[in-house]
Amino acid sequence: MQLRSLDQGAVALVTGASSGIGAAIAETLVAKGCRVIAAARRIDRLTGLAAKLGANCHPIALDQTSDRSVASLLERLPDAWRDIDILVNNAGHGIGGKTRFDEGSTEDWVGMIDTNVSGMIRVSRAVIPGMLERGGGQIVNIGSTAGINTLPNDAVYAASKFAVNGFSKSLRLDYLGKIRVMQVLPGLVVTEFAAVRRRGDKAAGDAYYASFPERLQPADIAACVAFALAQPPRVTIAELLVVPSA
Repeated sequence: MQLRSLDQGAVALVTGASSGIGAAIAETLVAKGCRVIAAARRIDRLTGLAAKLGANCHPIALDQTSDRSVASLLERLPDAWRDIDILVNNAGHGIGGKTRFDEGSTEDWVGMIDTNVSGMIRVSRAVIPGMLERGGGQIVNIGSTAGINTLPNDAVYAASKFAVNGFSKSLRLDYLGKIRVMQVLPGLVVTEFAAVRRRGDKAAGDAYYASFPERLQPADIAACVAFALAQPPRVTIAELLVVPSA
């Protein structure tokens, strides 16, 4: 298994990089010496991120719920950015969540699965063949504590994160000695997630985070991702559970 080290200019694709954890991961990996493909739907946000991070950040529009968008991803990249060494599957949302299952809409539930699960599958399927051809690579899937412990009014979001957990475990076994597959499972992290879940209600999102005694920050999760990626080839951080200290 060939793993290009972070400080040797490894090419990393980070999905959901327009804000929150994804943006923090992109910033951290660039600081470590990676060339980062920052992918998300909001290209304006990505352009701003690339302006901040410099030439080692390449923004690209990606809607991982779209077969066409994902299928064209590699061909839309400059030649020098197509050999992806690292995939960080971070994109996801909980729109419509914190609602009892029968009180939510099928559209919201299916949309959550399509982004959090099917989208992750689409992107992984697009990137893994190239990793195998080149003799190695690394994948970090951003899961959630919701993928191991359930809470009320979170049935479909939990289902999506249980799927991420199972997908990660199975991929790791499928590609032992070929591709290093890891998973980071964060607890409560302060991002736009809570506001987006409430359809853009920032005040409600802020109040939700404020109701907890301690909260993680996106940079905390980015540091965990960088730690996992920096291990020697003989080491796999299969699962890294990260929760607030209080």
